[in-house]
Amino acid sequence: MSNSIQASVLVPIHLGNKRLDKIAAELFPDFSRSRLQQWIVDGKLTVDGETRRIRDKMVGGENLELDVVLEAEGDWEAENIPLEVVYEDDDIVVINKPSGLVVHPAAGNYTGTLLNALLYHYPGIENVPRAGIVHRLDKDTTGLMVVAKTLQAQTQLVNQLQDRSMGREYEAVTMGVMTGGGIVEAPIARHPTSRTKMAVAPEGMGKEAITHYRVLKKFNAHTHIRCKLETGRTHQIRVHMSHIGYPLVGDQTYFGRFRLPKGISLHLRQELQTFQRQALHARELSLWHPTTDEYMTWDAELPEDFQKLLQSLSDEQSETYEDLDY
Repeated sequence: MSNSIQASVLVPIHLGNKRLDKIAAELFPDFSRSRLQQWIVDGKLTVDGETRRIRDKMVGGENLELDVVLEAEGDWEAENIPLEVVYEDDDIVVINKPSGLVVHPAAGNYTGTLLNALLYHYPGIENVPRAGIVHRLDKDTTGLMVVAKTLQAQTQLVNQLQDRSMGREYEAVTMGVMTGGGIVEAPIARHPTSRTKMAVAPEGMGKEAITHYRVLKKFNAHTHIRCKLETGRTHQIRVHMSHIGYPLVGDQTYFGRFRLPKGISLHLRQELQTFQRQALHARELSLWHPTTDEYMTWDAELPEDFQKLLQSLSDEQSETYEDLDY
């Protein structure tokens, strides 16, 4: 995987009288405008062989030359951590993330993360920002993630996230019985007092957050749902479901005080008490391939603990119906 980028292009006359950074963004669409601006400042994107300012206007006919050697962003270590690869080619890799795996190093988790694993399995990815990671899943959320192997692929995938053309669907189990599906449109911001949590923000504050959800199955005191993200805020599904009164099973951050439904069997009681993570799985991922422009979709089966939880809820419901058959 090459870590150098060389490209040269003439500014067409019709783009004359525009700023250099705006013209560069049109002529080098594989890279973000902010990255191009930094390359202009660093002298890695020149005009007729000379360094120019971001806001300088072109007249047309100039030669823009890009000469960049990508460098690793951090000093993270590669670690031999197994990964379940669902799909892979020269541009992207799709991972089925297990529970307990942190995506990106941070305070308290500098090693043992998905990023460390990616550096081991794909050494060349160290020259891509954040080792190609374009979106995240919480530590205990399972399921599908896409990682870019090149800077160009990363730019395209980030654009899809921003224009909402990337599809991400999740399955979850909530406390309480929903009457039906719906849409939650509630902005999300950092919690005012707990910095590790997010919260629905007052009107006019926070970032736009939209979650579509539908009911897959109702149980005696729980609901199995499917969620589709229109936006991708931190902890979005967990915050939104808690906000409307249906927190996710096992979500110790947004559940509030742990409580069990009345009259449940000992088996279900033990299952709920031992399910020590939020019941959330990134089930389906869809995107436009950054190079071939092919629309691709992947599906990841529910993990064993999630299936076991659903089976226990189903067994409990069957037992209740049998009790009423007299």
